[in-house]
Amino acid sequence: MAQDATNVSQESRLSVSNRHLVFYEIIAVTTAMRRNSRWASAQPGLSRGTSLASSMGLRPPSGGNESSNNANQNKHEVALMVGFDELKRTLHDTEDIQSLPLTTLLNPFLAIIRSPLSTGPITSTALASLLNFFVSGIINPTSPDVSSALVTMSNALAHCKFERSDSAGDEVVLLRIVNVIDECQASAVGEMLGDVEICEMLETVLTICCQMRLSETLRRCAESAMYGMVRRVFARLDSLDPALDTEDAEEPQASTPYGLPSAQELVRVLVNLLDPNDNQHTDSIRLTTLGILNAALERSGSRMAQFRSLSSILVDSGCKYLFQLARSENPTVLRWALRVIATLSQTMRSHLKLQTELFLSFSVDRLSPPMHSLPPKVQLSLNSSGQNRRNASLPGTPVIDSSFSNSPGDPSQDPLMLDSSAKEEPAPPSRPGIVPAKGLTRELLLETIGYFARQPTFMVDMWVNYDCDVDCEDLFERLLGFFTRGVYANHYVGSLESQRYSAQLISLDVLLSYVNYMAARAENPVHEWPETFPQPESLTVAKSSKGLLLTGATRFNIKPKTGLAYLEENGLLYRPEDKDVPRARSLAKFLKSTPRLNKKVLGDWISAPDQIDVLTEFIGLFDFTGKSVADGLRLLLESFRLPGEAGPIARITEVFADAFFASKPPEVRSKDAVYVLSYSVIMLNTDLYNPQNRKRMTFEDYQKNLRGVNDGTNFEPAYLQSIYESIKKREIVLPEEHSGSLGFDYAWTALLSRSKAAGPLITCQTSHFDRAMFQQTWRSVISAIAYAFTAFDDDYVVERAIAGFRKCATLASHFQLPEVFDYIVRSLSHATGLLSEDDIKSSKFPVVQVEGTSLTISPLSVRFGTNFRGQLAAVVLFTIANGNGDAIREGWMLIFEMFQTLFIHSLLPQKMLQMEDFLGGASAIPMQGAPPATPIARPEGGLLSALSSYLLTPYGASSDSLGPEPTQDDIENTLCTMDCVSSCKVDELYSQIMSLRVDALVAVLRALQTLADRRTVDILVDEIITDPALPNDARQELSKEQLPYDPTSVFLLEIMISTVRQTTQHIEETWPIVFDHLSGILKASERFSVLLIERAVVGLLRLCLIIAEKPILHDQIYIAIDLLRGLPPSVMNLVAEQLSAGLALLLKEHNIMRSSTEWGLVLSLIRGTVAHPEAAKNSFRLLQELLTAENRQVVTSDNFSGFVSLIESFASAAGLAVDGQRQDRRNVTPAANLEPVITRGTRAIDMLSDLRKFVPGFITQSSLAKDEAWKNFWTTLLSALSRQSASSCREVRHLAIGHLQRLLLGPQISGSAPGPVDFRLLLDRIVLPMMEDLLKPQVYVRDPQGMSETRLRASTLLCKSFLHFSVHSAEDIEATGKVWLDMLDMLDRFMHSGKRDQLFEAVPESLKNVVLVMNASGILVRPGSDASTPSQAELWKSTHERMEKFLPGFLDELIPSAPPEGVGLGSGIEVVAPQVA
Repeated sequence: MAQDATNVSQESRLSVSNRHLVFYEIIAVTTAMRRNSRWASAQPGLSRGTSLASSMGLRPPSGGNESSNNANQNKHEVALMVGFDELKRTLHDTEDIQSLPLTTLLNPFLAIIRSPLSTGPITSTALASLLNFFVSGIINPTSPDVSSALVTMSNALAHCKFERSDSAGDEVVLLRIVNVIDECQASAVGEMLGDVEICEMLETVLTICCQMRLSETLRRCAESAMYGMVRRVFARLDSLDPALDTEDAEEPQASTPYGLPSAQELVRVLVNLLDPNDNQHTDSIRLTTLGILNAALERSGSRMAQFRSLSSILVDSGCKYLFQLARSENPTVLRWALRVIATLSQTMRSHLKLQTELFLSFSVDRLSPPMHSLPPKVQLSLNSSGQNRRNASLPGTPVIDSSFSNSPGDPSQDPLMLDSSAKEEPAPPSRPGIVPAKGLTRELLLETIGYFARQPTFMVDMWVNYDCDVDCEDLFERLLGFFTRGVYANHYVGSLESQRYSAQLISLDVLLSYVNYMAARAENPVHEWPETFPQPESLTVAKSSKGLLLTGATRFNIKPKTGLAYLEENGLLYRPEDKDVPRARSLAKFLKSTPRLNKKVLGDWISAPDQIDVLTEFIGLFDFTGKSVADGLRLLLESFRLPGEAGPIARITEVFADAFFASKPPEVRSKDAVYVLSYSVIMLNTDLYNPQNRKRMTFEDYQKNLRGVNDGTNFEPAYLQSIYESIKKREIVLPEEHSGSLGFDYAWTALLSRSKAAGPLITCQTSHFDRAMFQQTWRSVISAIAYAFTAFDDDYVVERAIAGFRKCATLASHFQLPEVFDYIVRSLSHATGLLSEDDIKSSKFPVVQVEGTSLTISPLSVRFGTNFRGQLAAVVLFTIANGNGDAIREGWMLIFEMFQTLFIHSLLPQKMLQMEDFLGGASAIPMQGAPPATPIARPEGGLLSALSSYLLTPYGASSDSLGPEPTQDDIENTLCTMDCVSSCKVDELYSQIMSLRVDALVAVLRALQTLADRRTVDILVDEIITDPALPNDARQELSKEQLPYDPTSVFLLEIMISTVRQTTQHIEETWPIVFDHLSGILKASERFSVLLIERAVVGLLRLCLIIAEKPILHDQIYIAIDLLRGLPPSVMNLVAEQLSAGLALLLKEHNIMRSSTEWGLVLSLIRGTVAHPEAAKNSFRLLQELLTAENRQVVTSDNFSGFVSLIESFASAAGLAVDGQRQDRRNVTPAANLEPVITRGTRAIDMLSDLRKFVPGFITQSSLAKDEAWKNFWTTLLSALSRQSASSCREVRHLAIGHLQRLLLGPQISGSAPGPVDFRLLLDRIVLPMMEDLLKPQVYVRDPQGMSETRLRASTLLCKSFLHFSVHSAEDIEATGKVWLDMLDMLDRFMHSGKRDQLFEAVPESLKNVVLVMNASGILVRPGSDASTPSQAELWKSTHERMEKFLPGFLDELIPSAPPEGVGLGSGIEVVAPQVA
């Protein structure tokens, strides 16, 4: 039933029966046969007669009547026809055609295919019939005897023969063969084919593919079929177990189904066809082979890698031939070779660690442009024609070439060539043996390695497998360096524009892929690490030690002693774990295992006489057990180059003989025998392979040379024969000795040997190494991206470059690398075009109104509006900076440079243009300088407030100075600029500055300070440096010349101050930076504009308000105040109002002044503001508040004198104001303007008087002696009043005299004195100096009308104070007399200073009272009386003489000589005692 079901299934495919189909296929073939003359007259009946006789048991009829030749000829022809006749009869006799054995059905057709008598049309028809049988399902797995039929059919197809006719017909036959084979394998019966059958079919189709005489169409059809067949063959690997595979490929066996043996044979054949050294195979054959091999790898490459027998072929010969084809000059061969290499790398990557290294190095070498005049360095090459090889490469790397090198850190210059021929290729003089890729070759190579590099894990794999492996090149570094340089146009010399641009795009794409993949890993870190891999920490250590090791190797190659010393110094030699190992052995191990040592240098050094211990240990590291002398020498001489001198060779051979004999070779009897045998091997190798030697040594010659050297006996002939044949078949290749095919084969073998120790290539999608990779490459990558951003016009490229910048910023933030952000900012800032603006001190640009908004049209706004690339750069820069401010350091300098450019062209948001003062609130920074300022009375508000209406940004310019009227295009471009600035969100970035970490904040202020200094204090330094030989006069004139107003300097200063004020928590770190800039400006305040100085003063005081909250910084406040106190008077007067307001705020809010020095600084600074009308008002108000503060006593014994001096300065200001009015009569100051000054002066006198209440306490608390303290405090206060008693202001003068009189005659002075008051002291320091001042003409002329009254009051004060302090008793007549006489002199001068005025009459009256009191007190007594003493007599005489000069008879009138009897004192003369006024 199952069979019937199958039959029904097969029949259901067709509308006709299988019998019908077979019958007419027979008719088709026989018809084609009869059309041929050979079968046109054939008589099939003869054949049937023979057949019939046999079947009936009769004897066949004899053919003796015919010739033998004709019978044999017709027999085969007839048999072909008879086969079809018999098949037809069989069909008639069979009810079910499916029950017929398949061999019965197919034999007639297969006989035609095999027969050489058949023609093309006949064979083609038979093949078409077979194809129909497959298509219709007649041939199916259930057919009887299907296996035998398939074997027969496979054999027939493989041995198809027919008579040639026309080429088109013949190719039809071949095409039918290909179709039948393809259908056979693809059909259901294909699973029943054995390995032999499959191999025969593959061979048949492959032969057709490789027949170059056939048409292109046929070969392409055969290739297409071959691709399908190959894919099906290797698809069978999916169901096979790799563990059952063996490395030795088996011959295909007649087994079903086909499997691994077929795949092995196919791979072997395909690889052999790729051999570039086989001249029988053309490039066309190799192209076909490459396509087929690629199809196999694409289908099952990963699976093939699991079968050792397949992978060993591909890893060895496959890679070897592919790499050699990769240097083909045939573009098609190169393209296919590169494609297969790429496919092989992707599918079998883990098996190709060193092969991948070699290929990538080769590609970079060919793609790198020739470089000249570079120092020599170790290089890798698969084809070397250099002769002077001084350096060595990694062990097992195909051939070394040191005739060209690259500079350190430049990975693009190490030449690597793949070539198997010994013929030298022409190359640039600087790179012998290297043929740089050009044209299409270059493009293909670049596309290939670009494809490699764009794989997600590629760069990580390069880092882990090569850069962290001391035995490998730094491929990651080389490739990144190559691609970064590839972005630049100057990397391509002589290339076509299209090729150059394409290469640049590829290089950029690789860099962006590298950054994107790393950023993706940063967002989703992958920390998983297989346990079978080396730990990341060990790889990191290996990477760091690799640099030291390679440096040491390089130094060793130059001078071994220096190199070894360096290695020992860095702990790479004689490690602690080897402390028990002899130094010679430790050194030998290091030399044997260290790559990059120059083999020639190593051989020369190790064979030196003084290194015999190291040589012995070095050779002792080799295991010669079971090896012949030839193989032992071959193994040894692979590690270093044999020196050319006899001495070193003898030492090496001798040590080798000892080591080899120690391995107990059975054929050798002594060390001497080994020594001689070793020499003979070296000589034999030289003799057989010396190209100049025409007569080669025969075995007999070699045997003859060694007679009797084996300890007196001969070596066994078989032993010597094996040595001779070993050398003859395989040369002992010394390192760096050969090039061409032999050198390449040797190097390739060494590479395979080295790959066993290297292990598999690690493929890892991990973020373990991303930081180290990025830290090593970010600078060059960002530079390349920045170049692409500025140099490419393609929007897609620009967009990707922008994305690259952002990814780099993301990585920099992730890895916390602030220098990366700085570099990004630097790269983008130059692209914006906002840094190239000339240094504009002031600008006058036209302003237009657009939709109610003022718009400044400047050259920059117009130019930037048309610079789309610059706008993109600006937006990207500020987008990156926003949110990443903490990571920026040096980049702030460039950001603020752009800010200042935008500011000077009025392009910044208004929020950033505001500045605050203590008086007028916030206002805009003026863009134009003010006219020369003069100290005039102003209303409330600072200098900035007064000028703001004239200088509002940027509208202080006069229309006369503006440029031409802006056009509509200019306006549109400026609007574009404004939109761009708005998109940049610079105000947001400015706001974010206030929340930065302290280190970033310090960087911000450092940048601002540098920029601000450039525009201020650095200009002064440059003036001195520019012309140091300037004469002193010119230098002094230069130092007085004021620099023009620079609004940008004010802008930068305001940003600094605002930043510090909003980050008070970091004031300890920020204060020194800002103060350094402010002090530089204020110390040269006369050179800068008034507005800048005022802003500096305001800023400094605002910062003092902040640091007042920090006790640790209080000393800085005094430094700042001292700096302000040092301002020149002219500058002080200009900034006094802001200064006084700020200082008042500081003193009222913070009680920070303690010592006399501190108060001295503050009071001195306040005193400097008295001359300014508005500032004086603020300062006086502050002084009043300080003196009347209820919660604290400001005045102390330490600052008493300072307060007295400050208060006195306000009183003096009133006198100066009156003097000014009197002297400048043309501009008479209105009385209303003098009134506040006079009022402050009179109040100051009252304040001075009020200070008396502090004096007694200060005297008590003072550490001085009481009398000294009394003198110190009272004379300070009284002297101030005394000086103001001669003020030009009448109100101040009279009030001062009044307060002075009250103090002198009051009880406080006497009550606080420790003893009697020293009136002489008061007279000399207080009263007389005052009267002396009043007598001066210049004082008199200040107030001629009121001076007489003042003098009168002064004379009265003198007399009353004399009576108060001196006239008490006659005990000290001498002291009193001296004071009295001085007083008479002063009164004399006073009396005669003004003729006929009040004073002339008042002085005698005052004297009259004094004389009478003195007489009554017994001080002034006329001589001759009973109580008269010599002292009294002397005083009387002096007084009488002195008074007679200006008041004749006055004394005699008051004190007559002897009164008449009966007349007493009560006769009418009244003595008036002095009273306190």
